[in-house]
Amino acid sequence: MPVNIHLPAARPEDEKASTLQRPTQEQAEDAIRTLLLWAGDDPNREGLLDTPKRVAKAYREWFCGYEEDPVELLARSFEEVEGYDEMVLLRDIRVESMCEHHMCPIIGKAHIAYLPNGRVVGISKLARVVEAFGKRLQIQEKLTAQVANVINDVLKPKGVAVVFEAVHQCMTTRGVHKTGVSMVTSRMLGAFRDDASTRREFLSMIQGSRGAGGEG
Repeated sequence: MPVNIHLPAARPEDEKASTLQRPTQEQAEDAIRTLLLWAGDDPNREGLLDTPKRVAKAYREWFCGYEEDPVELLARSFEEVEGYDEMVLLRDIRVESMCEHHMCPIIGKAHIAYLPNGRVVGISKLARVVEAFGKRLQIQEKLTAQVANVINDVLKPKGVAVVFEAVHQCMTTRGVHKTGVSMVTSRMLGAFRDDASTRREFLSMIQGSRGAGGEG
């Protein structure tokens, strides 16, 4: 049966973010016009007249993760698992995020596994947790830790394993302009950190899908 569990206290960074004053739509569009001028173009020419509105709308979509609470996504779990205590693995979760240093896309995929400790969560919730954290300004290392930590804190499983593989456009389209390079990060908790055989099993199960699969 479904189980509603106690939610961990809000993290300090979440509380700080909630106190920030969001600009109005008009202010956001004015800022985009300023950037167009700074880039050297005329925001009043025909092709750019609606660009500020379109970009503001796109930002709402790209950064919708700030409106999601990953803890609440995992709060509803299920105990009727007939004693199942083997690995639950979700592979190849599409990742779309934005680098907080250059605001360039980070495109790739995530693999998430956990060892249930009496209850499981709907698999779509794992993908939504990735999106909730991913649709924010990020660095991949922090994103990996956030996803693993919230699953560990809320579900309290015997172990959690998270691997992210992604291509960073801030490296492929600017700076060193190196294509074909993907970044891999991982976080292992509980049995995945302490038990080498459990960790090997997880890594072997995702081996067939290695490679970020993003543009670059």
